Amino acid sequence: MDKGGGLQYVQYHSSKESTYLTAIRQLISNDLSEPYSIYVYRYFLYQWGDLCFLALDEYENMLGVVISKLEPHRGGPMRGYIAMLAVKKEHRGKGIATKLVRMAIDVMIERDADEIALETEVTNTAAMKLYERLGFLRSKRLHRYYLNGNSAFRFMLFVKESALTSRLGYHEDDDDENQPELPPSA
Repeated sequence: MDKGGGLQYVQYHSSKESTYLTAIRQLISNDLSEPYSIYVYRYFLYQWGDLCFLALDEYENMLGVVISKLEPHRGGPMRGYIAMLAVKKEHRGKGIATKLVRMAIDVMIERDADEIALETEVTNTAAMKLYERLGFLRSKRLHRYYLNGNSAFRFMLFVKESALTSRLGYHEDDDDENQPELPPSA
């Protein structure tokens, strides 16, 4: 448990499902446009509950949540995925979302993630700024991605250089003249 600014940041644990699941669902349904069934929450929380983090106030009211997973992607790199992030409106702008996402990223990196992906609505400029500040790059636009008809951007954080170079088609045994130019941040 990490305490910061009167808040508690805790890792989800299945023993607290009866305490937290209803609050998680309510917070996410208030903030995100997608309607998720109980089965979607359980899919993530039962398999990757240790990659989900909560921000609680001093009375243990939920102020924010991030739900994530980590698994091999199409037989290739270990890909982390940030599925859901929500912070109560009245508590936004206080660094809660940043802290929650960093906690999830840190655990994914400890578990050997090569890259981390997520999607966010093209209209959600605050989320896009947050992810870009954390080093994520816009990877592609997904037209009409959400049920409400909105499009999304996929964002990628390349944790290991090998994940970035494989995406760009770079191979160490090729001569340097035929390699794509890496972005300055690589």
